[in-house]
Amino acid sequence: MAHLLYVEDDESLSFVTKDNLELKGFKVTHFPNGKQAMQSVRNASYDLCILDVMLPDVDGFTIAEEIRKFDTQVPILFLTARSLKEDKIHGLRLGADDYITKPFSIEELILKVGIFLKRRNVIGTSKTQQTEFELGLYHFNYRNLELKAKDALKKLTQKEADLLRYFVLNQNEVLKRSDILETIWGEDDYFMGRSLDVFISRLRKYLKLDESLKIENIHGVGFRLKTD
Repeated sequence: MAHLLYVEDDESLSFVTKDNLELKGFKVTHFPNGKQAMQSVRNASYDLCILDVMLPDVDGFTIAEEIRKFDTQVPILFLTARSLKEDKIHGLRLGADDYITKPFSIEELILKVGIFLKRRNVIGTSKTQQTEFELGLYHFNYRNLELKAKDALKKLTQKEADLLRYFVLNQNEVLKRSDILETIWGEDDYFMGRSLDVFISRLRKYLKLDESLKIENIHGVGFRLKTD
């Protein structure tokens, strides 16, 4: 049974949402404010987190930052009544996996929860997938979220590791933006696209010690990790 953290201050909405999630077989721990949630994430383990952005005390962004200190892998879904691009981009940079704008359908939320739980299981726990790679001067340990070169060690976020692994498995091949977004983010839209650009910039910075490694921008198509 997947254990979900759900933080929402709207009493009516949280009652309906929690009830429907539990009917689908999920274990749901609900908090009506950010302060209680902050205490919980330091002491409990969750399989997925659903966070309202606008809370009366500690907001959803702050909770997400706290979660990422302890767990870089758990999927985070933001619920928001605001559709500002800046808010969405900020949340994605914090490591959120998706945004759901209020009002939303319970069916949409349940679908997204299922998708991200399935992706986490497939990407994170499959024993049939290669988890260690030699990449130029680098040794990339996907399972431990580590990228090493000489004496330099970079700890990656789960999303950074997922993206780098996708490039490594398809090195020297042109990858379409839409394919990358569907595979790593789960959908292809404007905000996910902006998040992808941020992560590409990060990976280029991490790989700069080896000049033979380049993540090329293929105009109008996507990207390619060039290794030769």
